[in-house]
Amino acid sequence: MDEELRSLADRLRDEAGGGPVYERLLVTTDRDELAAVLTERERPLWARELAAFRLGCAGDRRAFESLVLLLNHRDPERCVSAAHALFLLGDPRTPRAAAALATNELRVAYALLPVRLLTRLRAPESAPALMTVLRRRLTAGDPHWRVALACVEGLGALGDARAAEVVRAALPHPRLTAAAAAALARLEA
Repeated sequence: MDEELRSLADRLRDEAGGGPVYERLLVTTDRDELAAVLTERERPLWARELAAFRLGCAGDRRAFESLVLLLNHRDPERCVSAAHALFLLGDPRTPRAAAALATNELRVAYALLPVRLLTRLRAPESAPALMTVLRRRLTAGDPHWRVALACVEGLGALGDARAAEVVRAALPHPRLTAAAAAALARLEA
């Protein structure tokens, strides 16, 4: 069992209350059984998350929609697991979905993990989405500085020169100054 699955299993064990259903979903190698959990009625969230995670990590695209929903969940731990599984899934729809979640201004409080996923994906959609999100976060009094910081760091890691202007605009923001300076050094090198 890899570290990500172990962490997920530990977290969900309490939520599931252990038991044979939990144990079965944790160890089964039957992808059809896992996929059925995603569509069956009245399955608890922990079961859907465990099934989607395991399918996503195995490269089974039937997990895509469930993982995208979990990536936008209010519980950050669910988002972390979903982002990991989406990255491993390798579905070509993932960058567009992550960009849509990251740039949805109504859900900006939950944009941190989609922003980080976009950085890991290094897809054509990544830099434009991060630039859009960062530009919005630079308004006076914006409370989502962690999202802005993830954008700055992501843009520096992506190395897309088009981002230099918006990263430069982040320099005067005290919580972003150091990361913006480091990102600019990469972008202007």
